[in-house]
Amino acid sequence: MQLYTERLLLRDITPDDQQALFDYRSDAEANKFQSWIPESLEDVESFINRNAKEFNQPESWYQLLITDKETKAVIGDVGIHFFGSENLQVELGITLNQSFQGKGYASETLKGIITFLFNDLHKHRIMASIDPDNAASMQLMERIGLRKEGHFVKSLFWKNNWVDDVIYAVLREEWTG
Repeated sequence: MQLYTERLLLRDITPDDQQALFDYRSDAEANKFQSWIPESLEDVESFINRNAKEFNQPESWYQLLITDKETKAVIGDVGIHFFGSENLQVELGITLNQSFQGKGYASETLKGIITFLFNDLHKHRIMASIDPDNAASMQLMERIGLRKEGHFVKSLFWKNNWVDDVIYAVLREEWTG
């Protein structure tokens, strides 16, 4: 799978990407809102091997690497969760290397993915689940056009604690890209 935006190439993760992925994903403080923080290159290798082999498969997570189209620098990754028996809903999650944050890459990535999912794959609804302490991610969702659907109190068991979960979403007919 490959998807181009103005500045970016979103592509499949390969074994050659292990070190770059480890370099930004292993930063526990920068990734405190992420569920996966690798402790070794072997963890990254397992992560790559677990990635779904086919895009757009029901009940699967598919991870794409976010790279600079010209320099090939690894900027981050985006997870795409195809869920529901009808395979018309998608959950997105994004992680950026801290040195690339604040440059519009997350917005560009998500807008590109959402437009592709709605226009090419005819998905019905796209959502994101966000920790309410992650103000930057909530602002990002609102900036790109997702609406806050709800704040669920202690609804998610995460890292051995019950935590709140804020859901943002957009429907195909609402998307203006």
